[in-house]
Parts: sequence; structure tokens; C-alpha cells
Amino acid sequence: MKRTRLMVLMAVAALIAGIGVATAGPNDGYLYGTVTTRSGNSYTGLLRWGTEEAFWDDLFQSAKEDLPYRDYAEKRSKVEDDGRGGGWDWLKVFGRSVRIGWGDGSRVFITRFGDIRSIRVTGSDSADLVMKSGAKIAVEGYANDVGGTVHVSDPTLGEIDLDWKKIDTIQFAPTPASAHPQATRLAGKVTTRSGGFDGFIQWDSQECLSTDRLDGDSDDGRVSIEMGTLRSIERRSSRSSRVTLADGRVLVLEGTNDVNDEIRGILVEDPRYGRAKVPWDEFERADFEPGRGSGRGYDSYGPGGPLHGKVTADDGTVLAGRIVFDLDEEESWEMLNGERDGVSYDVPFERVAAIEPRGRSSSRVVLTNGEELVLEDGQDVSDSNDGVLVFADGAERPTYLSWRKVRRIEFEH
Repeated sequence: MKRTRLMVLMAVAALIAGIGVATAGPNDGYLYGTVTTRSGNSYTGLLRWGTEEAFWDDLFQSAKEDLPYRDYAEKRSKVEDDGRGGGWDWLKVFGRSVRIGWGDGSRVFITRFGDIRSIRVTGSDSADLVMKSGAKIAVEGYANDVGGTVHVSDPTLGEIDLDWKKIDTIQFAPTPASAHPQATRLAGKVTTRSGGFDGFIQWDSQECLSTDRLDGDSDDGRVSIEMGTLRSIERRSSRSSRVTLADGRVLVLEGTNDVNDEIRGILVEDPRYGRAKVPWDEFERADFEPGRGSGRGYDSYGPGGPLHGKVTADDGTVLAGRIVFDLDEEESWEMLNGERDGVSYDVPFERVAAIEPRGRSSSRVVLTNGEELVLEDGQDVSDSNDGVLVFADGAERPTYLSWRKVRRIEFEH
């Protein structure tokens, strides 16, 4: 009887805990933290990176400065031009000559804001990041996430835009229930020529709030429409869009990158994959659906940690242990990049169950939710991949496999 009662109590507790997760606050997904300037002042409140990123699942992008796994390779000859403005080295790795495409000496760094613990500004376009996992990453350049402005909505002091060069540190924290943003997050369904995505939307890689504006030229002149008043946007041609408002009015707009093929992409945070970027040529329409909340809260992003699993070589040999993918990504919060049907994907490794190379230009990617993607063109999923290192337990040094020698990679989660 006591055992039955204990099991009932445990079940009730689990139910309550589950309800707590399911009923997370509507504003939990907004960026929040404290920005301390070099003058010693501090500002605490909702954050926004310039006029773009405002949520924990938005992507922070820059370039890694420290590439420790190059130490496992010994230069053998000069860098040769790869025809794309970068280059590659013939290197000797554990006695084998391999080609490593390090380009200008850095690698693109992409992570979700929710995976970052703090940022310390080190230069006009550089910073040191401390991740929740404890990893420390030095980044510089590549994107305006370093070197731009950070907007703070401090409930006591008001609104302020802080120039990157004036910032000392940024410390992230869970968004309190007392935070009251003056806008809601854009969400809905984006239909492409080959399918569709459903989730939070960042239009033109920028507009993500209901108060952000869609600009365009109508028959009667330039209009600037709050995104929250839109019902849908439909591609009409390479140079124009058909825009339907919530009140039923329909406008044909042209003349700006909000409504033509100069758009910087339509980003969708789809829970199946992560972040997808849809180009204009693949885009058909977006249907906005208000009332979906703001997304995951800061505490829902775990610390992550090193990638572990097993790698099967083309000769059937199986290597198990800690994995460094593409001689670069080594933690579960890092991103697997690739394209399918013109759409770019940034998939957190924590969602990747397995990867199988398919020829020179693509790979089959199996996700932890059972979804499968055949991704191509990106360095991670083509023969541009620089191979993997496997650190077996107790081994003095890792084993290297070039990408053409990899049959399958399976990750442990």
C-alpha cells in the first residue's frame, strides 16, 4: 500500500513538473540580461541585437579565432588557392597527407543566444564568449553580431542603444515574469516550392516583432506597415509581393528588399530542424499566426557538452569516443550546416542522431526526432569537410579519418 501511494505521489509530482514546463511564461523567449559598459554603468532588461535578434533561439554568428585541432596537423606545403577567395593546405596528419580548407585562418561560429552564458567585448568587432557548457570561444568579425549595437530596455532608465566599443560585458539571465515587451513575436507558416516550415519567423533576416515594419511601394506611394497587422505575404514575381492585411485589404508592393528578390532570406525557427533560411526564389508565401508566445526560455537550454558517439570507416572499422567534427565542431550546441532545395539549414548537433556521406556533395542526416534530411553544398556535408577526430577513452591521441573514409557517424545523446 505504501509503495502504491509513493508511486501515485511521484506521478503527481511528475505531472505538476510537466505542467510547469508546458505553461512557461509568454515572454520567456525574449533576450534578457545585464550590459556593463567600460565606464562602469550597468543596464538590465530586455535585449536586442541592433534591429535584428531578440530571442534565445536566434543565432549569434561570428568567426572562431582559436582552432586548436590544427595542432594535430603538420604543414607539408604552401597554401594553394581554392578559387573561392580562401585556400587549402596539404597537411600531414598522423603520417597521412590530407587537404585542409582553413580559408583565411578562421571558421564560422554559429550558436543560439540561449547557449551563451556571457560575452566580454575585446575589440571593435571581437569578443570572448563563455558558453553554458563552460567552453570559452574567442570570435571576431564575419557578422554584425559583433561590432554593432545592443539595445537595452531598462525598466528604470528606459531605452538605450549601446555601441559595441563602449560595452565591457554582457551577462545573460532568464527573462523575469515582470518583463513586459511592447511587441509580440512573429510566427506562422512559410510555404516553399518544395514544402514548408512552421514556427517563429524573422522576415528579411531582421523583422521578428509585431512592431517591426514591412516597407514597400504601392500604386499610391511608399507604405510602412507594422508586421503585426499582416495576415500574409505572397511572392508575386521577382520584383513584387502581394500583401494581405488582417483587415482584409490587399496591396501589391515593390521597390524594397522587404518585398522583392533582394531580400536577405526568410528565417524560420522550425522545431523539427532548428533554423531554416528560405531564399526568395524558393519562397511562395508566409501566413502569419499571432498568439504563439515567444519561444523557449533561457533555462530550457541545457549546458550541452562534448560530442560523443561512434564513427564507422569505409573499411568497417568502428571508432568510439569523443568526436571533433570537421576538425572544428566539438560540442552539442554547435551547428551542422547544409542546404536542401535551396533552403539553408542550421541544425544543432544535439538534434543530430546520425550522418552518412553520400558521394562528394551531400549527406543523409538523421535527426533525433526521426526526421531525415539529405543536405548538400555546405562544408559540413560535402567533400569540403575536413574529416573527424575520435578521442577513444584512454588513448594518448585521437584517430583521424578524412571525410572520404567516413561511412557513418552516430552521436550519443
